[in-house]
Amino acid sequence: MKKLTFFLFAGAIGFVVDMGVLWLLLEFRMLDPFSARAPAIGAALVCTYLINRTFTFGASHRKVAVEGVRYGSVGLISTLINYTVYSGLLLILPGLSPYIALIFGSGSATSFAYLGYSRFVFGPGPDL
Repeated sequence: MKKLTFFLFAGAIGFVVDMGVLWLLLEFRMLDPFSARAPAIGAALVCTYLINRTFTFGASHRKVAVEGVRYGSVGLISTLINYTVYSGLLLILPGLSPYIALIFGSGSATSFAYLGYSRFVFGPGPDL
């Protein structure tokens, strides 16, 4: 239960980073809602990696480079889920706020990310 609590904490921090970067990019009209999600999600991934590695799961038994690649792999798939839901909502409901779409996108990827990080990245097992 402790791991799940810390994971949700990391996710909440990552969500704030994601929302903050998205807001900055949209508020100052630097990017459109679709393009702005890429750097926002990237910043959130770096943030959650640091929190998850330090507090949630601890360092794995793998080398940092292997752990990073595994984290990035799960993060990429999670990002695709997140971005697909986000973009789909904005396309289907053109008047929808990008921030509401972000909430649904992030929420849709959370379960997959927890299972991937806890089992594939930081869990015990052989390096494949």
